[in-house]
Amino acid sequence: MRVRIELADMENPLLNNEEKLPTYKLSIIQYVIVGVLVVLLSGLWRLQILGAKDYRALAEQNRVRKVPILAPRGKLFDREGRLIVDNYPSVSCFLVREQGHDINPDLPLIARGLHMTEDQLDGILKHYRLAPKYQPLPLKQDITPNEVEFIEAHRDEFPELETVNEERRLYPRGGFAAHLIGYVGEVSEDMLNDPKYAYYEPGDVVGKSGLEQSYDQLLRGVDGSSDVVVDSHGREVGRLGTEPAKPGQGLRLTIDLDIQKAAELALGNRNGAMIAMDPHTGEVLALVSRPSFDPNEFSVHIRRDEWNKLVTDPNHPLLDKAIQAQLAPGSTFKVIMAAAGLEAGVAQDMKVHCSGGASFYGHYYKCWQKGGHGEVEISKAIYQSCDVFFYTLAQKLGIDKIAYFAQHLGLGSKTGIDLPGEVSGTMPSTEWKMKNYHQKWYAGEVISVGIGQGAVTATPVQMARAISGITSGGVLRRPHLVFPDEVTPDYRQAILESYPGSGDSESKMDPENWQIITDAMAKVMEPGGTDPSAHLEGIDFAGKTGSAQVVSNAFIARGGKSRQIKDNAWFVGVSPRRNPDIVVCTLMESGEHGRFAGRLAAQVIAAFVDKQRRLDNNLQEAKKTTPVEVGAIWSIPNPGGAAGSIQGSDLHGGHFLIDPASLAKPQVPPLSLAPGKGPVGMTKNLGSGNNGHQNQGSAVAASALVSASGGGR
Repeated sequence: MRVRIELADMENPLLNNEEKLPTYKLSIIQYVIVGVLVVLLSGLWRLQILGAKDYRALAEQNRVRKVPILAPRGKLFDREGRLIVDNYPSVSCFLVREQGHDINPDLPLIARGLHMTEDQLDGILKHYRLAPKYQPLPLKQDITPNEVEFIEAHRDEFPELETVNEERRLYPRGGFAAHLIGYVGEVSEDMLNDPKYAYYEPGDVVGKSGLEQSYDQLLRGVDGSSDVVVDSHGREVGRLGTEPAKPGQGLRLTIDLDIQKAAELALGNRNGAMIAMDPHTGEVLALVSRPSFDPNEFSVHIRRDEWNKLVTDPNHPLLDKAIQAQLAPGSTFKVIMAAAGLEAGVAQDMKVHCSGGASFYGHYYKCWQKGGHGEVEISKAIYQSCDVFFYTLAQKLGIDKIAYFAQHLGLGSKTGIDLPGEVSGTMPSTEWKMKNYHQKWYAGEVISVGIGQGAVTATPVQMARAISGITSGGVLRRPHLVFPDEVTPDYRQAILESYPGSGDSESKMDPENWQIITDAMAKVMEPGGTDPSAHLEGIDFAGKTGSAQVVSNAFIARGGKSRQIKDNAWFVGVSPRRNPDIVVCTLMESGEHGRFAGRLAAQVIAAFVDKQRRLDNNLQEAKKTTPVEVGAIWSIPNPGGAAGSIQGSDLHGGHFLIDPASLAKPQVPPLSLAPGKGPVGMTKNLGSGNNGHQNQGSAVAASALVSASGGGR
């Protein structure tokens, strides 16, 4: 049977041809197979050869985690090197998202372990939803030891939780110097959109106000990082290397802690501001604003209720009133009026009779003294603050001439102090009113300006600078809180450009006018002046009081003034009266009378003068030297011997007390000798003898051999 089948197949050739594939089909299949192999080989080449570096880097990223090392901010010191702002060690919790683990199911447990709510965690994740995956997200700052233990205990469950050691700001307690120092906080989205913050990333801590903001680039330093080797579960198994962080630069401020303390204590809990400055250099010695705030609350993360409390407080604790309170300066402006009147040649011989008020342009203006001041000239007008005199002077000068002198003293423009947020105040003029209100200036409006009311407004720092300029003969300096040599010239120039203002300027005054004004200001604190209670015995103290109305006289006449609406109290004082070493400006909101502000400024002036005297006394003591005991020999001529020869002289020796300071004086006259005594200026301590005894340890004694004629050997 098998044989027959095989023979049958051989006899049917058509059957074999149908089972064989055509040649062209085999060729196609072969080409397809070759193409697939080429694609596979090229892909393998691309992966193994061309992309080796890239994929090796990706593999390393799966194995190596970068842990940030946050740079500590630079510390702040006062002018004598005493620490004001420090840092303290802290631990923060970050979320590392490179593992690709979905954290949402774990939020309840994480929230409990970190003592947070799920909504808080969810809000943080949404806030950073657009941040790069490689960037760790800050979940909670300044965590407690218990929270650190929770993270360590759940490393296997939550490998994406990472703890980072950092240093946080430690500010003085009680809001001490809070407004000049400022505070730090997390960079906001609006700030990140500002080109100024182009190098910042979400989560970075930046200065938000005060010097922390002005000098943030110097204070913040440069962050580092540590390369940590992790396993497939994200657990740390080793470290590859560390790039250390570069701490921020420390800064020495012009602030004197002793003067700052005196100003803080003087102002107390009163609403207002106080600034003390060195008129010679513009160095700010103290700056206080009330009410204050605690910047330590911002160094971690301020609670929403605390923030709302600060921003809704009607007394504006976040407002730096020393540079941002634009208020009528009241009678302190009369010093500027006096300078304008004298320099214009109007006030020298001007005399006014004050009977308690006067009429100008059909309107009656009262003087603060109901009974009047009688006959008043320029000096009496200053120390008794006669309104009628300055009403009349304002009428004679006109608004544009007043504005010209006031603007040269810095009113109406920023001073250029190196603090953010300074305002310019207002110095009205005909041009100013037309530009801002499209109205002409009426002559009657100048009367109120003459006493620092009406449209004129100023800040305490402006008034301090203006009065220091007048009492310094027309020399004005830019106020600043950081010594220029603490920063590079380029950075200093950047600060000047970032905080423009009137800066350093000079407008020389006639010495006679200068003397009239400063002598009159000194009489303010004497009997007959407006503030004798601020008198400082033994201290040359000059100043000017001011009371500025908060509401208009018309409003008061209609019965609108309540007990809560009191005049603002101003005082600007200097010591000494000419070319002063310190100027102090005090603002008390609702202080009612300028003399109350003067008493506060007197405390700061007294603290400054007392310290200077104490330092001067210490320097004098340091200059005193203790007499030093030395040995010496000298010769006294023997009448029978040859002049100038030792052989013809009697030799004497002994120990003496010499004041080294006397030897350091230049052009010391030659030492002379008296018979039986040592050189003049020396006190003989031990008996002398002919043995020529000499103290071998004294270099002075080695050259103390002199003859009777004054020559030495």
